[in-house]
Amino acid sequence: MDDLLAPIQDALEGQIDFHGQRLAELLSTVLLIISGAASLVIGYTYKDIYLTLWTGLAGTLFTALVVVPPWPVYNRNPEKWLGSTGGKPNPRITVDGVKVQ
Repeated sequence: MDDLLAPIQDALEGQIDFHGQRLAELLSTVLLIISGAASLVIGYTYKDIYLTLWTGLAGTLFTALVVVPPWPVYNRNPEKWLGSTGGKPNPRITVDGVKVQ
């Protein structure tokens, strides 16, 4: 069963980097403002509150589709983390001139 669920879990895990997080936040803010303004204008023009709500909902769903999945554009600059030393001290790490183990 784990063999069947592993690809789905990898797809939904959501690996994005810090630049991708900034981009996703910027996109969500801009798209929600645009969809809100568009729904307001459309609703005012047609004098229909239902059309306003449906336009706002469509904009919100579009924003979620753009921002929520971990698209590859959100992971272009992955961070390089320190690797595992297998329990051995790493003498290359120094803090204030003192080797840290």
